[in-house]
Amino acid sequence: MNVLFPALHEASPAPALRFGDRALSYRQLAAVAVPLAGRISGESRVALWATPTLETAVGAVAALLAGVAAVPVNPRIGESELAHIVADSAPSRVLAAPGDELPAALAALPRTDVEVDGPEADAEPAPLPHEPVDEAPALIVYTSGTTGPPKGVVLPRRAITRTLDALEDAWQWTADDVLVHALPLFHVHGLILGILGPLRRGGSAHHLGRFSVDGVARELSADGTMLFGVPTMYHRLAVEAGHNPALAKALSQARLLVSGSAALPLTDHERIAAASGRRVIERYGMTETLMNTSVRADGPDAAGTVGVPLPGVYVRLVDETGQAIEASDDETVGEIQVRGPNLFTEYLNRPDATAAAFDGGWFRTGDMAIRDAAGNYRIVGRKATDLIKSGGYKIGAGEIENALLAHPGVAEAAVTGEPDEDLGERIVAWVVAETGPDAGPPPSGQELADHVARQLAPHKRPRVVHFLDALPRNDMGKILKRDLHA
Repeated sequence: MNVLFPALHEASPAPALRFGDRALSYRQLAAVAVPLAGRISGESRVALWATPTLETAVGAVAALLAGVAAVPVNPRIGESELAHIVADSAPSRVLAAPGDELPAALAALPRTDVEVDGPEADAEPAPLPHEPVDEAPALIVYTSGTTGPPKGVVLPRRAITRTLDALEDAWQWTADDVLVHALPLFHVHGLILGILGPLRRGGSAHHLGRFSVDGVARELSADGTMLFGVPTMYHRLAVEAGHNPALAKALSQARLLVSGSAALPLTDHERIAAASGRRVIERYGMTETLMNTSVRADGPDAAGTVGVPLPGVYVRLVDETGQAIEASDDETVGEIQVRGPNLFTEYLNRPDATAAAFDGGWFRTGDMAIRDAAGNYRIVGRKATDLIKSGGYKIGAGEIENALLAHPGVAEAAVTGEPDEDLGERIVAWVVAETGPDAGPPPSGQELADHVARQLAPHKRPRVVHFLDALPRNDMGKILKRDLHA
């Protein structure tokens, strides 16, 4: 058994979590999380209403202490997507902050409020419960595929501990580090790396609540030593740092700037380095694998790459026949496959999808990359064309197409991504309007964007909507997405 949070057992007065002006020491965190763990012990699974708040962090810690798998839920999720997640994961209870208004699918469940206010600095926590085995499910995180509804990725405790310990090595991460970020807490980057990571090291996390350039500058100028962000955030920092000396100085004081969830453009690497003298390092992971590779904090500059495999993680490139590619020539492209203790256990209720995801013991990532002579991997794109990386999110085109087709004014729909300086990629919809005798007035682009936002989540709405007379298709009726932009 690997204890997840050694610092919680020590119940020290050292700072653990801070959200705005609300904070908990390790002693206080234990004082609120241990009783909550006792209240939810024995539940089959709990849904976690994952707002960017102290309550979400405490709820996640309590579930992990109790050995109850938690299902983080995006608070801006659409009705149909939420209904699928609740039906698929079947949580027996929901955790939320007092006063949070929950959508109907969650409001129908038994509810436990996460109370975090009240423990004094010298509060005496109860003894921590005995933690479950390493293979016990810890989190079920839903990830968008290229077709169909999101799949529930079952992450065991082993994957979390091994990933965070590998990052300790790669990033020289210690209890002295103060991590600053403003990432959502319903996916791997924000919750596992951004909250559980500092707690496993015995350091502290300062969450901004909402990203802002001023917030980053303030926290890094104070005691922040590390910054986590997605390319959209770093792009805004890069643009501002060139004419904002205070921000440039704050970035220069950080020990580590880490970007993830999508590729950071080289122009933004160069702008931040020129303004602050600090390099941004990138890492590569997925919901199913957690972290696979990273540029090392103690290694050479490798801008534009996602670095080398983390300790204990095995990475290979394979060609179209599944044969391993030995070349490290910064030229030969192959699909990334991964094996190691960082991998998920299964897709919940989807043995077919789980089996299809593996080539023997190797997980098929679907990401294409090249490898240079130093062993650094450079991601060049998806094996499939239907995964869009926008604003730090990985978004499946298929679920957006399904949402569009649910609108009565849409006869056909295709969704693609196109480059966007701020978002990385923006979502583009290609729509054929209904023209039958019962069809009403054709919908506007704004109407369809709003429709998708209501059905799924605001960040999945199309930024551009093109109306066509017909979609290009091949002889088998498959939409030729490459022809759309042409």
